[in-house]
Amino acid sequence: MKKSVLVLLLCVVAAAAGCKNKEDASKATPAPAAKPGAPADASHGGDPHAGLKPMEIPNAPNNHKGKVLETMNAGGYTYVQVDEKGQKLWVAVMETKVTVGATVEFPDSPPMVNFQSKSLNRTFDKIIFAPGIKIEGAK
Repeated sequence: MKKSVLVLLLCVVAAAAGCKNKEDASKATPAPAAKPGAPADASHGGDPHAGLKPMEIPNAPNNHKGKVLETMNAGGYTYVQVDEKGQKLWVAVMETKVTVGATVEFPDSPPMVNFQSKSLNRTFDKIIFAPGIKIEGAK
């Protein structure tokens, strides 16, 4: 149910953003050309995360915290398997350098169930998409 509401909300936001009048659209500057070798997004040929930085994660009692068991990058995301008190869970964040054995912390949010990653050609039983990840000892 929550997933359906989130998808519906995103559709409404996307539709509203696309309803600018033609006069505003004509004043917009064209998107810069993609740099050779840069990851491409289907609509503009550039990096979809360009200019974005991972969110700083505040300390919170409901944050997840654990040791990194596995990590991989694909499609602009870093997928991290974490051992949290004996429970293994997956989290995906905007591409970030994370090493196996590091201790990480990230906010709790509802997991996506049976998420299929096309870039990894893999389905995750449950995965949390977090706005960022705190790596213990990293600055």
